[in-house]
Amino acid sequence: MGIGGGLGVMLEGVRASVAALDALEREDASLASGLDVGFGVGAGVDVLQRRYEIRLERLELTSRLEAQLAGVKARDAADAAGFQEAMTPPDASVQDRTYAQMSVVEEIAAVLTVSSGAAGALVEQSRRICALPLVFEALSTGDVSWQHARIVADETEGLDAVGAAGLVAHFFDPAAPDAARGAAPGELVPSRFRAKVRGWRERHHPESIEKRHVKGVADRRMEYTPDRDGMAWVSLYLRGDTACAIWNRTTATARGLQGTNEPRTLTQLRPDIAASLLLGAGMTSGVQETAAGAGEDVPDPGAPGTQSSGTQSSGTQAVTEIGKVPIPRADVLVTVPVFSLLGLTDEPAELDGFGPIPASMARRLVAGGAESFYRVLVDPRDGAHLEIGRKNYRLTGSIKHWIRLRDAQCTFPGCTNKTPDNETDHLQAWEHGGTTGTSNLAQLCPKHHRLKHHSQWTPDPATSKDPPGWTSPTGRHYNPDQQDSEPTHWPPGSLPAHAVRGAVVAGVELGATGPVEDGQWQQLLASMPPWSDPPVEEPPSEDLLDPGELRPADPLWDEFHARFYELPADPQADWQLLLHLM
Repeated sequence: MGIGGGLGVMLEGVRASVAALDALEREDASLASGLDVGFGVGAGVDVLQRRYEIRLERLELTSRLEAQLAGVKARDAADAAGFQEAMTPPDASVQDRTYAQMSVVEEIAAVLTVSSGAAGALVEQSRRICALPLVFEALSTGDVSWQHARIVADETEGLDAVGAAGLVAHFFDPAAPDAARGAAPGELVPSRFRAKVRGWRERHHPESIEKRHVKGVADRRMEYTPDRDGMAWVSLYLRGDTACAIWNRTTATARGLQGTNEPRTLTQLRPDIAASLLLGAGMTSGVQETAAGAGEDVPDPGAPGTQSSGTQSSGTQAVTEIGKVPIPRADVLVTVPVFSLLGLTDEPAELDGFGPIPASMARRLVAGGAESFYRVLVDPRDGAHLEIGRKNYRLTGSIKHWIRLRDAQCTFPGCTNKTPDNETDHLQAWEHGGTTGTSNLAQLCPKHHRLKHHSQWTPDPATSKDPPGWTSPTGRHYNPDQQDSEPTHWPPGSLPAHAVRGAVVAGVELGATGPVEDGQWQQLLASMPPWSDPPVEEPPSEDLLDPGELRPADPLWDEFHARFYELPADPQADWQLLLHLM
C-alpha cells in the first residue's frame, strides 16, 4: 500500500479536527471572559450550559482525532514492515528474512517506547486492518476507534478471505444484502461491538462451532495469580453455559442479600458468595469434619450435581461426585432452531447473556431438564423472534421473557449489563398513559433505571423486534443496539418435494429436474407472504377477557396485538409431525 494521496486525505481529516477543536477553544475563552467575539453569545445564552456542551463536543472531537491518528500510525507501521520486506533480497534465506522482520519490529518498539511484543502486535494488527479497506477507511475518518478496528482484526483471524470480507461487509457496508441494523460499529462500546462481531463469526466460521467447542472444552482450566496488597486472582476457563449459570447465580444471590443492613456492594458480594460456595457452604458439619479429619472431600447429598440417595463408600467416589458439573438451572433463556434441536443441523443456539453456543450444548440443556429453557418461535426467513398476540391484560412472565430476548442487555447507551440482572421498565410511565405492550417496555439495569426516572434521559418507543434508542439531556441521540438475526439453516430434504414442486422461484421451477436445492429453499422462503399467526386458544383464566365484550375502538385491542402466545409445555407432537413430513 502506497503513501501518496491516501495519507494526504487522512491528514486533511486530522487538520479539520484540529481546526474544529481550535474554534471550540476560542468560543469557550470568549464565554469565560464574558465577551461576544463572533460566536453569537447573547443575553439569553446559559453560559454554564454552553460551556458544558463545549466540553462534550471537544471530547467527541478528541476521540475522532485519536482514531484518525491511529489510522496514520497503522498505515505507517504496515508500510514500514512492507518496505523492509521489499528491501530484503529475493534470494535471502529464511533465517535472514526472519531477522529482517525482527529488526523492523524492534526499531518500531524503540521509536514508540513500547515492548517488542507490543510492537509486534501493532504491526500484525495494522497489516490486517490495512488489508480490510472498509475498516481502515472507518478508522482513518474517525468513525471507529483503534479498539474497534483491532476487534475486527482479531475476529477475522482464522477466517478465509471470503469469510473476512463477508464479516466486514456485514458491519461496515450499509449496501450489503445482510447489513447489520441499528447502531453503527463506532456507536457501540467496544465490548458490545465485539459480542456482535463474535456472534457473526461463530455462525459463519468455516469450521463448525461444534468442532471448535470440543477443542475448547479440552483446554478448560483454573488459574491462580497472586496480586499486590495481599490480594489474588482466581479465574475459570470452562463451558459457556456453566460459566453463565455461575455468574447468574452469584448475581441473583447477591441481589437477594442487598438491603439496608448490608454494607457490601454488588461487586463485593459476588466474590464473597463464590468463595463461600467453593469453600464448603451448604455441606453438612459431619461432612466437613470428615473431610478435615481424613483429607476427603465429600459433598452434601442434597447439593446440585450429587446423588440424593445412597452413601459415599470412599474418598475416590466423593471426589468423583464433586467433580461432576451439574446442568445449569439458573434463569437463562435458550433459543434453539428446531432443526438444530432435533439434531438435523449444527446451527448454533443462542444463550441469553452469553451468545452463540453449540447445538449439542443446547440439546444438553433441554435433555437435562433445565428449568430455564423456553421455546421461542423464529421466522425461518430472517431468524427474528415471532410475537403472537395474547389477551392477557397484566404484565406476565412470558412477556418479560420476550423483552429479555429482544433486548439481550440493558438498553441504555453503552451499558453491557446482561438481562438476568435487569428490570423490565415502562418507557412511558403507566400513570402518564403508557401501556404494557412491547413497544413501551425495555430492559434497564438498576442504575440506569433510577437514572431514567431522575434525569432528562429520554427513551424512544421500542418495537416488537427492536429495543429503544435514547436521547441525552443535551439532545444527542443514540441509536439502539439491534439483534443480528439470520435465516434458519434448513437440512437437505427437510420438507417433501411434492409440497412445493412446481413453485417458481427466480424463473426456475422447483423440483422440475431433481431434488430441491438448499439455495432454492432460501429463495422460496424469501418469496413467501408475511407470516400469519395460527389461531390461539386460551385456557379459562380470570386475567382473560371475552373479545366480544370490547368495543372496536377500545385501547385494549392495541395491547392485544402487542402480546404473544406462550407455547405449550410439550413439543413432541409437533416434532412427530415434522419427522413424518420429512
